[in-house]
Amino acid sequence: MDFSDNQKEGASRRMIGLIVVALLHVAIVYALVTGLTRKVVDVIKPPVETRIIDEVKLPPPEKAPPPPKFAPPPPAFIPPAEVNIQVPLSAQQNTITAVTTTPPPVQPAPRPAPAAVVRVAPVIDAARSCQPPEYPAVSRRNEETGAVTLRFLIGVDGKVVESNIETSSGFPRLDEAARRALGHCQFKAGTVDGKPEQSWAPLQYVWKLE
Repeated sequence: MDFSDNQKEGASRRMIGLIVVALLHVAIVYALVTGLTRKVVDVIKPPVETRIIDEVKLPPPEKAPPPPKFAPPPPAFIPPAEVNIQVPLSAQQNTITAVTTTPPPVQPAPRPAPAAVVRVAPVIDAARSCQPPEYPAVSRRNEETGAVTLRFLIGVDGKVVESNIETSSGFPRLDEAARRALGHCQFKAGTVDGKPEQSWAPLQYVWKLE
């Protein structure tokens, strides 16, 4: 066979194959458009069969075994009661008890209570022991009056050791004049059990215009 004849025969076979493939594509497209494939599927689909299945009866559950029985616990131990047997006097041994006549210890006599302390306040009599303070001239012109209360620390010799103003008259000039003047007075010191003692004493002086 000639080589050219073989080529012509192969070309004709390929042409025939292409035509067949084209016809198959045309047929498939036609089937999709016209719904032929759906009908074929409906024809091929087998009918569905339903059956009623009887309920399977399961065997009853086994009963749980009863709990084990334990032996009862032993009773609690109760100690026996103690019995005291009194021995008669005749069966007891003779004992000798020594009797002593030691006198009780002598208690010391109570001490007498200390006597109360007798305290006497100092005596302040400015009207008799010293001259009254001089009225300040400025206070007299301004007609200043009032009462001032002073406190004096009286020594054992009756002289003033220290002084201060406890209540003011309202005018410092009058307060200072009274303190300075009455601080030079001689007073009677206070005593404790008859002995002189340094102590504080109050004194009030009234400033008034005659």
